[in-house]
Amino acid sequence: MDNSLKSIISTGLSSLTDIFSKDKSGDSVLGVDIGSSAIKVVQLKKKAGKAVLETYGAISLGPYGNSDIGSITNLQTDDVVKALIDVMRESNVTIKSGIIAIPSSSSLIFTMTLPDKITEDKFDSVIPLEARKYIPVPITEVTLDWFVLPREVESSENNVMNPAAKSTVPENKTEVLVVAIHNDILTRYQEILKKTELKSDSFEMEIFSNIRSSLSHDLAPVLLMDFGASKTKLSIIEEGVVHVFHVVNRGSADITKNIASSLGISFTEAEKLKRNVGLDLNSNPEVADIVRLSVEYILSDTNGVVFAYQKKYNKNVSKVILTGGGSLIKGLKEKAAENFHTEVLYSNPFFKTEAPAFLAPILEISGPEFSVAVGLALRQFL
Repeated sequence: MDNSLKSIISTGLSSLTDIFSKDKSGDSVLGVDIGSSAIKVVQLKKKAGKAVLETYGAISLGPYGNSDIGSITNLQTDDVVKALIDVMRESNVTIKSGIIAIPSSSSLIFTMTLPDKITEDKFDSVIPLEARKYIPVPITEVTLDWFVLPREVESSENNVMNPAAKSTVPENKTEVLVVAIHNDILTRYQEILKKTELKSDSFEMEIFSNIRSSLSHDLAPVLLMDFGASKTKLSIIEEGVVHVFHVVNRGSADITKNIASSLGISFTEAEKLKRNVGLDLNSNPEVADIVRLSVEYILSDTNGVVFAYQKKYNKNVSKVILTGGGSLIKGLKEKAAENFHTEVLYSNPFFKTEAPAFLAPILEISGPEFSVAVGLALRQFL
């Protein structure tokens, strides 16, 4: 890889560039999502202009680190490689070309405002200097990329919720979305590719994979809530462009730990209770109350992010999409709808693929967990 992050934002947003050579076995593509608690893979095949689901699978990383299924891990590269090879074999993956997602939690995503007199040909020198204010490590230790956010156009087509609204971003300023990834992370993922013998010319930020698989052609602002095991990632997207990104340092594994600690039970038992009881007071009021406290913490933090966005851009979020394995907690969708007072949906990435009809109910339920992996594979077809 000459430059594994080259145009990672613009390519991720447009989905138009072919970023790896097609495998000689055909038009099949593979998406690989390496999370903190599991690895998910999805293999699609292009057939008659459609994305056909060939296979998918997931494997928990806990056992590879001598811990429980569902727990947060910090594995050595060789252990991740072993798990990836195992899930590819068990899922009957048949190709050796694929795209791996860079976790948003392993990067820094932010927007900066520049005077519009600074033209784009000066960005290569200006943005690294300005980015120092946002990045807590030496700029030489990270790889940067950026994308100029489109200027506001006042029309009903561009602002469905409030056609007369005006952004508070000054007209003489340019907003730029910046991604910074530590070079050590890129080196680690390059090593994973090499040891698994997967071919790829680039990586993709998981946030863009999530957007591709979870959103349709939404014009009004959408809040995407990605409930991971270790963190919850929040993105506010308008017309396919990320305007806000924020990480809540609490995820679904923290909820499991709280249940285990409060009830004096094992992590495995607590994980089952979290899934089966969740926020359902009728099933088990004690467990539901423990889950509620954690969920309300995440929602409270999210409210602050949404309010800040509304104040800056003078727009409301039109709907909320839940994704990530942690979003499958029973009652979470209803709780979120009550909190945000707007439409709340689960991500259904497999809806954008063709699969046997009898699989539809299973794919719909498991969709939020596979949003990133599906989005990575879909990148080749859009």
